[in-house]
Amino acid sequence: MTTVETKVAEPEGSILRQPRAVWAVAFACVVSFMGLGLVDPILTSIAKDLNATSGQVSLLFTSYLVVTAVAMLVTGWVSSRIGVKWTLISGLAIIVVFSALGGLMNSVAGIIWARAFWGLGNALFIATSLATITSLAKGPLKKAILLYESALGIGIGLGPIVGGQLGEHIGWRGPFFGVAVLMAIGLVATLLFLPATPKPAQKVSVADPIKALKYPGLLVVAVTALLYNFGMFVLMAVAPYPLALGSTHFGAAQVGWVFFGWGICLAVMSIWGSSWLENRVGTFAAIVVGLVGFAACLALMAVFSQGNTTDGVSGGQPWGIVACLVASGLFLGIMNTTVTTLVMGAAPVPRPVASAGYSFVRFFGGAVGAYVAGKVAEHTFQGAFVLGAGVTVVALIVLTLFRRFVGGAPVPAHGTVEEAEVLEMADAD
Repeated sequence: MTTVETKVAEPEGSILRQPRAVWAVAFACVVSFMGLGLVDPILTSIAKDLNATSGQVSLLFTSYLVVTAVAMLVTGWVSSRIGVKWTLISGLAIIVVFSALGGLMNSVAGIIWARAFWGLGNALFIATSLATITSLAKGPLKKAILLYESALGIGIGLGPIVGGQLGEHIGWRGPFFGVAVLMAIGLVATLLFLPATPKPAQKVSVADPIKALKYPGLLVVAVTALLYNFGMFVLMAVAPYPLALGSTHFGAAQVGWVFFGWGICLAVMSIWGSSWLENRVGTFAAIVVGLVGFAACLALMAVFSQGNTTDGVSGGQPWGIVACLVASGLFLGIMNTTVTTLVMGAAPVPRPVASAGYSFVRFFGGAVGAYVAGKVAEHTFQGAFVLGAGVTVVALIVLTLFRRFVGGAPVPAHGTVEEAEVLEMADAD
């Protein structure tokens, strides 16, 4: 199996030597990805204060992810009409407004709607930011992807700790306002440091990402990601509950620290560990290690949550859940970088189109996983973790059965509207 080659024959250099525009977008990426883990530490607080069930609260993930998935299909259409810079700005502005509105809501339904619009802004920003960073960043494509995945890992890691600390000291509304302020800073930085883009000459169709999924390689990778994202959001939506009910009675700050450890492991493995492993065993074997390890963590969490019940009875082993949760970040970090790199060469289509089609599929996995896990967790935490482990194993089976379709299809280095624009921006930087 081969992976994507570098963008151009350039000296490797340091990943840290990047234009200001790259760092501005990377900072905004960190804050954007904080939104994924932000609500983890405050799930139980929201449920308690607003008299909601775990199934209802899980819709905070589902609404966010469903809208993000669907909106991925229109990001190219929007960007090809208003330009890269204003697509990024629009996404950031939507996140600022609706994260703040989420903190003002007095019902779970209101927060769910705010999170849905937050997902729209997130989609506009995420899809375009990946194209921007991979084209503006100095050095090989793989290092640019590492930079993007680093921002993802750091954001996911910081989200829970910010959510936990603000949730503990201010209340569950605090994290929503905190993200609004940080994203406003990212918005200003992007306005200042990202050069203006020319009006694009070529328009992108909404159907292009869907059409890209006709290529078996991209479809196999996307379905694999859908399944393991199902497992990932089972973990994120359910894990706070047995910790809060356990003998240690974890509060928002404590849950935040646990997920912070998880995010740090994810970030470290995304940046350094995944490349080390991939260089030694190959891309396919590295993904297998990630899937097997993650499924094992979920299965052990099911064992350690045995005895915890939804009516508040505590009989599980919270520190076992903590250890498995943190360790799972290592395996998710492996998959995040290797699978994202694989997507860039999974079909002979422009990178942003492949990314949008892939993201459309995988985000639905997270949306369904969070919702189904929330409903199952109303009856049994153990069953929810077993379900997540089982679906992750199915991801491994799918990837193994259809491995022959997954390879490094040649992808045009700069064949898209977005990439043409950001190359012009690079010349002006």
